[in-house]
Amino acid sequence: MIWSGLIECGSKRRSRARRIVAITLGLAVGMGLTGSYAEVNQPVFPSARGDQCVEPVDVMRRDHFEFLKHQRDKTVHEGIRTPRHSLAGCIDCHADKDPQGRFLPVNAKGQFCQSCHVYTAVKIDCFSCHAARPSERVSQSP
Repeated sequence: MIWSGLIECGSKRRSRARRIVAITLGLAVGMGLTGSYAEVNQPVFPSARGDQCVEPVDVMRRDHFEFLKHQRDKTVHEGIRTPRHSLAGCIDCHADKDPQGRFLPVNAKGQFCQSCHVYTAVKIDCFSCHAARPSERVSQSP
């Protein structure tokens, strides 16, 4: 009696495992035959206007949001404004110009911030309050 229960339980597990393997193989083969893999566009990094970023490129790609949050806290809570990690400084350096010489917003399609944030599926809300393009008259970058 006990043995029949164990054998029945083991056969249910094998049956379930076979179904999972079959479904997985079916999906893999189906995707391979139909070519339904999504094409993912790599982010576009327009050239910056400055000579050098305030941090090494690999550090900025990984930790820029931490620098911006730290700068925000120092500015908002302590009243300390410095240009090193300011959002305005980033925008001054990374905003591209259109053929007429006007700055494009950094969060516009294909521009510096937007292209990387779309690629990484990160929603940015900085520009709901902050300007997404530098002022034509005033620059805060060093």
